[in-house]
Amino acid sequence: MSTSETTPSDIANPTVADLQRSFLRHLQYTLARDKYSATRSDLYQALAYAVRDELVDRWLDTQQSYYDNDAKRVYYISMEFLMGRALGNSLINMGIMTDWQTALKELEIDIEDLLTEEWDAGLGNGGLGRLAACFLDSMATMNLPAYGYGIRYEFGMFYQKIVDGNQFEAPDNWLRYGNPWEFDRQKHLHKIRFNGRVIGYRDENDETRYSWVDTNDVMALAYDVPVPGYCNDTVNTLRLWSAKSTRDFALDFFNQGNYIGAVESKMRTENISKVLYPADHVAEGKELRLRQEYFLSSATVQDIFYRFDKKHDDVNQLPDKVAIQLNDTHPALAIPELLRILLDEKRLGWDAAWNIALNTFAYTNHTVMSEALEKWPVRIMEEILPRHLQIIYHINGLFMGQVAAAFPGDHDRLRRMSIIGEEGEKHVRMANLAIVGSHSVNGVSALHSEILKDDLFHDFYELWPERFNNKTNGITQRRWLKYANHRLSDLITSRIGDGWVTDLYQLKKLIPLADDPEFQRQWIEVKRANKCVMANYIHRKNGVVVSPDSLFDCQTKRIHEYKRQLLNVLHVITRYNRLKADPGSNAAPRTVIFSGKAAPSYFMAKLIIKLISSVSAVINSDPSVNNRLKVVFLANYNVWLAEMIFPAADLSEQISTAGTEASGTGNMKYSLNGALTIGTLDGANIEIMEEVGRDNIFIFGLTAGQVTDLKNSGYKPHDYYYRNQELKQVIDMISNGSFSPGNPGLFKPIVDTLLGLDHYLLLADYASYMAAQDDVDRLYLQPSDWARTSILNTAGMGKFSSDRTISEYADEIWGIKPEKITPHSRRDLL
Repeated sequence: MSTSETTPSDIANPTVADLQRSFLRHLQYTLARDKYSATRSDLYQALAYAVRDELVDRWLDTQQSYYDNDAKRVYYISMEFLMGRALGNSLINMGIMTDWQTALKELEIDIEDLLTEEWDAGLGNGGLGRLAACFLDSMATMNLPAYGYGIRYEFGMFYQKIVDGNQFEAPDNWLRYGNPWEFDRQKHLHKIRFNGRVIGYRDENDETRYSWVDTNDVMALAYDVPVPGYCNDTVNTLRLWSAKSTRDFALDFFNQGNYIGAVESKMRTENISKVLYPADHVAEGKELRLRQEYFLSSATVQDIFYRFDKKHDDVNQLPDKVAIQLNDTHPALAIPELLRILLDEKRLGWDAAWNIALNTFAYTNHTVMSEALEKWPVRIMEEILPRHLQIIYHINGLFMGQVAAAFPGDHDRLRRMSIIGEEGEKHVRMANLAIVGSHSVNGVSALHSEILKDDLFHDFYELWPERFNNKTNGITQRRWLKYANHRLSDLITSRIGDGWVTDLYQLKKLIPLADDPEFQRQWIEVKRANKCVMANYIHRKNGVVVSPDSLFDCQTKRIHEYKRQLLNVLHVITRYNRLKADPGSNAAPRTVIFSGKAAPSYFMAKLIIKLISSVSAVINSDPSVNNRLKVVFLANYNVWLAEMIFPAADLSEQISTAGTEASGTGNMKYSLNGALTIGTLDGANIEIMEEVGRDNIFIFGLTAGQVTDLKNSGYKPHDYYYRNQELKQVIDMISNGSFSPGNPGLFKPIVDTLLGLDHYLLLADYASYMAAQDDVDRLYLQPSDWARTSILNTAGMGKFSSDRTISEYADEIWGIKPEKITPHSRRDLL
């Protein structure tokens, strides 16, 4: 890891001997181990507890300072927080990595061995969760008073295994050995209510009020995780909720002598926080997912009131002290929950309650596809959340009146904008609810935000143009360069200093070095060293020998048809056919790396994984191309694996159909680490192109507008199939069993999709994609030119720091400012 570290100025640095004493004390007294009985896992935990100790004083000071300063705070609610491993990140952000390396080395312990013992926290799946984690890092680094709120999933999403080329899901038992980074707050509980019925009554002022009664209750127990800022005194909090049964719930069964029933009911109750995203293609899974979303929303809103009420008597001040950011629609039920508390418990009138809610909430949208927007059947919501459905109907009634007044006679507009959808089974449109109930609605890239205004939410934009804005996503350079790629981090710092760690725009200082032959040589050496690490991992895990001198061509992301891993496969097979036909061709040797999870119920995505595995089996066993082309699928993609892949990558595949990817953040991580991008003009690819220069990125394919025009004009995939002989050969090979000789029809659904609708226009973009891949080959065969382009990609990444993104949220949406953390004496605790 980088040795150029600083620490908070007003915190005394412990000596190496102090660190060793703390480590050995935890090994002996926390874990009851000595040097004879301690396993590597024990050593990791002792180190984690010792580092955690150093966090706690800053953590307590941070929270007390927020309270003393009566700071306005932002609450970031997300179903996912893909935090990655905490130990290395904490050591980097606290500026103590080198100290601990030295302390442990004197004890004959290699810190790298201990870092690999930690499990990735199973709190997320893809870009949504990793974005939330980057945001927490930036908020703490920028001294912003912030809290993350999520669910403590006991088994995460799933642990992906690849068996005979097929994805199998196993529980992600990440908590098997405990989690030293969390603090359980056993006394901090909130009651979460489900089902029951709503009764109306007249209060003492003869106003109609409602009471939600006869409910089935669950308790939300808080677990707190400290989130340290980079080399400052701020340590913010990620609070995760775990579902626990109520005492009364179990006692009813026990008192009736039904002990098995008591245990079963407890298990059903606690299922809410067992797994991320239960399969919602069945009724039970859909209901559980709704319960999860309300569980998170209700516990968080109750907790916000609990904290607010400590210091404020006037609930009308809530928007002055609280900002709530909804990370997509999953926590949108927080809007009716806040209203329920204001109306039913705080006894406010509707207008006052609505004004508070509207000025408190902000909503981030993460999709451009209408079919991906959450919709909940009214039937299910009426059963599980009857009071909230009642509130939603009232919101919608008032909103429809507002729309009708603004656009008289436009009945079709009323139908489109209604929170209640009538097509098919009556349902609640959660995105519409989030827009109506929030003062800010933002997209996550310039293109995405324009699509929201011009297409997806155009009706809402015409009504409230002032609510819509863009906040292009970003990533934290602390984890994705300084920690994940210490070789490159050290090289950059040796030339331009370490200011880039908190001001990523300083990477522009690399531009004059891009033509420096000596710097190019060092840059290439760093990349090759990272590729050697990756090659060793591939050999160990997949049994495939790959050359670090080959071009590492990487596509690592959730498996989905719109992300077009299948287009990449078409390219791989074409490359294979070309090498077979012309062994002497001047194509650069390639190692094509895929990784990502498919949703358990997503048949086509899982079939694509099988196709990738089947193609790799054929190619990797063919001696005629053995040194020119290798294909691997790396199982169980997570943050830890990404931290190995990004530094080793030469080429970043960002090839979604234009107009389908909201932003992407993997594209930023690859570019930050010097990978070149091959991509469409989609999501943040456009802004990356603008920052690094059109000549330093491989752009191909239709634009979003051209995609729309082609579909409207009557797209015919067969025309592309018959016109392009290379494409026809590839599809025929997939169809005739060349990659599934024992089952020739195995991939028929893929072929039928390509030649039928080809909804994501793979065949239309194929020729342009192949031409861009040829350009990649030509540049890679010129090492100096490739290195120059790679350096310029890293140098152009300043805009894509999550620090910039968070600064825009704080200034333009939340209205919060940095808070100075005042150290407090701990003597009063003794």
